[in-house]
Amino acid sequence: MLRATLRSFLAHKGRLLLSALAVILSVAFVAGSLIFSDTVSRTFDRLFASTAADVTITPTELFDETVPSGRTLTLPASLADRVAQVDGVAAARAEVDVDGITVTDEDRESVSPTTGAPTIGTAWNPTERSPVELTSGHAPKGDGQVLIDADTADSKGVRIGDRLTVIAQEGSFPVEVVGIATFTTTNPGSALVFFDPATASTKLLGDPKAATGISVDAAEGVSDAELKRRVAAALGTDAGTDTGAYELRTADEQAESDVERLGGFLDIIKYVMLGFAGVAVLVGVFLIVNTFSMLIAQRTRELGLLRALGADRRQVRRSVLTEALLLGLVGSTAGLAAGIALALGLMKLMGLMGMNIKADEMAVGWVTPVTAYVVGLGVTFVAAYLPARRAAGVSPMAALSDAEIADIGRPLRMRAVVGSVVGAAGAAALIGCAVATETSTAASLLGLGVVLTLVATVVAGPLLVRPVIRVLGGAFPALFGSIGRMSQGNALRNPRRTGATAAALMIGLALVGGMSVASASMTRSFDQQIDKTLGADFVVQNGNFVPFPREITERIRDTEGIGLLVRSQLTTIAVRLPDGDRVQTTAAGYEPELDQVADITYAQGDTASALAAGHLAMDKDFAADHGVRVGDTVPVEFQSGRRAELAVGALTDQESAEGFGTRGGIFFGLGTLQQYAPGGQDAAVYVNAASGTAADDLRAELETTLDAYPQVQVRDIADYKDLVHDQIAVLLYLVYALLGLAIIIAVLGVVNTLALSVVERTREIGLLRAIGLARRQLRRMIRLESVVIAVFGAVLGLALGLVWGVCTQQVLALQGMTALAIPWGTIVAVVIGSAVVGVVAALLPALRASRMNVLAAIAHE
Repeated sequence: MLRATLRSFLAHKGRLLLSALAVILSVAFVAGSLIFSDTVSRTFDRLFASTAADVTITPTELFDETVPSGRTLTLPASLADRVAQVDGVAAARAEVDVDGITVTDEDRESVSPTTGAPTIGTAWNPTERSPVELTSGHAPKGDGQVLIDADTADSKGVRIGDRLTVIAQEGSFPVEVVGIATFTTTNPGSALVFFDPATASTKLLGDPKAATGISVDAAEGVSDAELKRRVAAALGTDAGTDTGAYELRTADEQAESDVERLGGFLDIIKYVMLGFAGVAVLVGVFLIVNTFSMLIAQRTRELGLLRALGADRRQVRRSVLTEALLLGLVGSTAGLAAGIALALGLMKLMGLMGMNIKADEMAVGWVTPVTAYVVGLGVTFVAAYLPARRAAGVSPMAALSDAEIADIGRPLRMRAVVGSVVGAAGAAALIGCAVATETSTAASLLGLGVVLTLVATVVAGPLLVRPVIRVLGGAFPALFGSIGRMSQGNALRNPRRTGATAAALMIGLALVGGMSVASASMTRSFDQQIDKTLGADFVVQNGNFVPFPREITERIRDTEGIGLLVRSQLTTIAVRLPDGDRVQTTAAGYEPELDQVADITYAQGDTASALAAGHLAMDKDFAADHGVRVGDTVPVEFQSGRRAELAVGALTDQESAEGFGTRGGIFFGLGTLQQYAPGGQDAAVYVNAASGTAADDLRAELETTLDAYPQVQVRDIADYKDLVHDQIAVLLYLVYALLGLAIIIAVLGVVNTLALSVVERTREIGLLRAIGLARRQLRRMIRLESVVIAVFGAVLGLALGLVWGVCTQQVLALQGMTALAIPWGTIVAVVIGSAVVGVVAALLPALRASRMNVLAAIAHE
């Protein structure tokens, strides 16, 4: 049996190749994501571990996640002198590291990274653990000299002697590049600008006595943990300042903290790639099931002879599963190799983005190959199990018959029952999602409904083949005569096979349909909300939404044609509510003229009461959920560490307090924010033109004013809409990439099905050719069959996707995105594209069929 299995596998290797490609794709994405994430993690583990001081002292962050406010937490630089006196301390240095500065060249072009990575201003304190070393020029001295990292210098064309402008929190100032520092470790992608330590404190922090942290080196024989204990004991009860308590970390703890901050970026890449792997696995299962089902159907006589020669059911089933495992083994091995290549490609891509990861640092742990083979072998085993059971049921008498087990004529009653039950449960979950009033409940029901309706459609798909394809191919006889009639009949001949072939395409298109409806609805909702709430002529914001220095605001204020300017700032707060909940969220502070640049709907109160000193406003639904009323006082904790008791002055009814803004929709006067969290920078400036000044003229003046500040942009309502559309488009691009992968595998499935179908119908094709069917007519018949199968899958997928998309919009409506939009243009384009996919998939099988020798085909057994 083993020899027979191996001969059978090698005899059908061409037919199994397309199925192996599905395995290769799924394994490649799994292995590639694991290798890439492991490599980056190990690289940065080494970087952070090799550069972290034995003990690091920083001001404590009061919140787990904070919105950029432009305010830098500091501690006294003199603390380094105190710590240096502690027994076991070899050295202590005051450090200054400030993210988010902007550096421009003499042409006012930014020399910051274009990838979103920050530009970091830091004090030049070289040690053995520094990630860079001075390779040309000299160290900075005084407030007019800087070093710049070599990667930034090369990418932006900066040379020693060039004049740059640094735009920092305290304002802009000119500097001269006097040296180049080269990374001795992995470059994380940021741009580094090094200042003289005194200059860094004065120019970046605005306080010559301030620092952002203290680096402590241990004396010989003193462990990091012991040093941390001694320093903490020495600081004692004085370990608190206006900016909060100090936090002490050992080198390992600091490295772990740095890795955690990087983890979000790595997780995004990993989960995206695993999403691709999941789609490949799911779609590949249908391809493999179909392939093995057809191969077994074609080998009915062969399997019957094996049974007649003494092979029992278990041996036959084991033979088929062995073939599947061989397929999985080959596919997994090739997929693992492809995964390594994919990881290398990602590393090259990161290099283009400024994050230089060396190929010789690639990490391939034992988990990766084990996972690759588990996925590959598991997929093929599971997919081949049902066909293997069917093969075991072949009777020895089948060897004497020409009949094939092609599932033709087998009743579909069980599929009807299972599909109806599962479909009813899925429909109930989706209906529950549509009527739910809690976002978490609605989202859970949506997920359940999507899974159940997908399973139901796959199970019941063959039941829909005959009614749907009769409609889709109804015009074929009129348009193509007997050729059209035969192509339609071929698609209807085996509903199970047609349903399984179309299912691969259906899954991808269902995903695209659902996400297209959701994204279109989000886009329309945002557009409506922008039209409704934004009343300013222009908004000036940083390109990546981080705050900008007050200097820029003042330059805007002095621009000719300005009639009104309203500032806003953001901060992270924690609110203690009457029901006992402590909610951390983002809050905004506005100037009193807010009503003139925004249209806010209030359930109670007004803007004046919301922005009054010591007051705040919040969303009415959020307030109701937590038992808050107008006039109540709520404790609020600010990023600065200060606490306040603020009265609720107003409740808003914006529909979008949580969908378009932040949880709770909390805002207050800018004076209140500056009282409890001083030092923040403006997040946005709203501008109206003065009377008699045209908006276009004011825009031109603003752009001229801001020419020296490339990090900020002037936007009107149309620009805001385009910005939102671009952000949503990023999600759509991911969906379209998933669709592309699904289509590739679906095309492989259609090609495989048609190729095996041509072999199965060899004698039939020979007879048709013998009675006068031309080669061109034969090719057209196969192409039409492929097109109708592909369009059938598209219709099922889009119908399912529309239902998912509408239900998703109902979930979004609970977050304020109430508009429903159906992208009919996309849907029509997808249907047309599916027909094209059908034509492409049929090219090779049709060509092969048309080249058959007529007499040999008639004599085929």
